[in-house]
Amino acid sequence: MMFRRAAVLVLLLVLAGCGEPPMLGQTDPLFDRQKMTADFQPIADRVAPGQLGVAVEDLGTGQIISFNGERRFPLQAVFTAPLGAAVMAEVEAKRLRLDDILLIEDVDLSPPPSGVADLWAGPMTYSVQDLLERAIRDGDNTAADVLMKRIGGPGAVTAWLQGRKVNALDIDRYQRQLQPDSLGLASFRADWKGEAAYRAALDKVPPAERRRAIRAYLADPRDTATPLGALRFLEAVNQAELLGPDSRRLLGRIISQTRGGAGRLRAAVPEGGRLNHIPATARTDLGFTPVVNDIGVYTLKDGRKFAVVAFISGSPLPVAEQEKAIADVGRVVIKAAK
Repeated sequence: MMFRRAAVLVLLLVLAGCGEPPMLGQTDPLFDRQKMTADFQPIADRVAPGQLGVAVEDLGTGQIISFNGERRFPLQAVFTAPLGAAVMAEVEAKRLRLDDILLIEDVDLSPPPSGVADLWAGPMTYSVQDLLERAIRDGDNTAADVLMKRIGGPGAVTAWLQGRKVNALDIDRYQRQLQPDSLGLASFRADWKGEAAYRAALDKVPPAERRRAIRAYLADPRDTATPLGALRFLEAVNQAELLGPDSRRLLGRIISQTRGGAGRLRAAVPEGGRLNHIPATARTDLGFTPVVNDIGVYTLKDGRKFAVVAFISGSPLPVAEQEKAIADVGRVVIKAAK
């Protein structure tokens, strides 16, 4: 667990869609560290022998609480949020335009989920903005990889984050590399596009090899973040450290359209509140879903905002039970905020 106060006011809250100074009476610490630790522990026990990681920030006071906050967890689709921010930074720098047209050929296709790959029947073109929306809103791996390549690759995104003091959030591989690696598959090929073809290719890999691959993936420090690192990203976006107003508004609008994850942090939204978030789930194979995540920002009815990161890795529970655990993390936060 970790506690911090910061004497800085939030200038803009992208993921919540607006930015305001703290509410009156909200400049002092709110969270009870010991109580929240006690409340997170039974949730962690439920997902064992998997690991639960949590980081929470009161964006009005800068107070931070974490649970396994410095442990590394796989990102999965959470990476699309920093990717989107990096793309918008390139637009601001005038090295890229949202209406630029990018060509997608067979060598650019990536594993499911990918509506772009599913529709591919030959060279196709998409605008940068269309690909950005598909990558974040739909978790489209082809769209994400094409954008990643256009702005310099995974290393360029990580370097951009680190240059803005967003550390412990590392993007190292394209999804066309990461996803097959994590399941024991060879490098992705175009004739595996679509769920049925990809599933058929996966079924040819012996179960023992698939289990070894997923264990290696869970132990791999690449393409991971600590809960505190992911929280720092949310903080940097909301404090206007990464993007200008127009870019923040567009990124916030796209994130607000993100699909899925209704049973996670969203399930804890109180009456009159709202949540903008990025859920992420690894592929279920051999009855095991190794990663279930959610990050986002709650805005309460009274205007207060709380950034929340909830990561689960290596849990044998079904997805629905892991989602309930994340929802309970959200409930702990909302209860502590009352």
